Amino acid sequence: MQTLRVLSMQRTADPTASVRRLRATPLVERDSIAGYGAVFNAGLIHHEGRFHLIARAVREGYRANPGPGPRFLDYISDIIVLTSDDGESYVFDHVLARAGDHGVHCWEDPRIQKVNDNGRQRLLMTYTNLPPEESGLPWRIGAHEVAFHNGQLRLDPDSGVLLGPDGVENKDAVIFNLRDGRVGLIHRVHPNMQLAVFDDVASLWEADATFWDDHLERLDHHTIITPSAGAFGVGAGAPPVETGAGLLLLFHERDETGAYTMRAALLDPHTGSVIAVMAKPVLEPELPWECQGDVDRVIFVQGVHRLDADTLYAVYGAADSHVGAVVVSIERLLDEILGG
Repeated sequence: MQTLRVLSMQRTADPTASVRRLRATPLVERDSIAGYGAVFNAGLIHHEGRFHLIARAVREGYRANPGPGPRFLDYISDIIVLTSDDGESYVFDHVLARAGDHGVHCWEDPRIQKVNDNGRQRLLMTYTNLPPEESGLPWRIGAHEVAFHNGQLRLDPDSGVLLGPDGVENKDAVIFNLRDGRVGLIHRVHPNMQLAVFDDVASLWEADATFWDDHLERLDHHTIITPSAGAFGVGAGAPPVETGAGLLLLFHERDETGAYTMRAALLDPHTGSVIAVMAKPVLEPELPWECQGDVDRVIFVQGVHRLDADTLYAVYGAADSHVGAVVVSIERLLDEILGG
């Protein structure tokens, strides 16, 4: 198993805490990649001894909107890949997907997941497919298959699909396996998180209007997590991680103050239903670069990798501007979840 150097973890952090920041500065700072401003909300995969960070990167030149409408003008994001041998020092590698390519106006918030599909392991990238504002169309879940070629992650341009019901705002998708090999899709029709289960990836890719109309008609039945009292909404974060107690899901919640926090839940590995949700946030915006940025007070987890039997390495977007990381004790976090 891959191990990280831990000497740089915050020395002021509680050594018994279930979650500790890897360091007090971002892994990737805004304006650190040529041609881009904010770099944040990253997926993660570890391959042949290297970490590959798949991040949302906003092209430089965007600006705050002084009038009504969107928060920013000329706000277009690509997906870029950064790599690291130790999980602390990342360098830019290449652009994985450019806005405007493959019929996608703007790529946002990529997650990457390994999925066993009828005995074949596949790498699937989910993301928010943002159409042009003037189109009047809602954001949708986009998905592509990706693969490593000569050590670099590459996108299959012919594999792209839109997942979920047509004409409905839907995002924050993760794909994972249940114990019997079926494929689960967690998604977010505001303000809750829902689960759809399929026999295999082809069934998910090919789900038609009849399937999704039935899903929408029984949306309450398919809802697995709702916001805490007073909170605005929840959404999936990183793909669930298999543990002896069940599937550990790190997700985000926008709380009653408007801040985005990291939360945790345990799912039944056979059905995907919720066993327990931790009563309090796992991580909240506290450091200056988590509290101030393009969107203030945001912790937005999207990527996770298991380092050893008890340790997870998770990456998160901070203030819609940077990428940060935490190290998680699985045993301690499960105790906190199951303890209420």
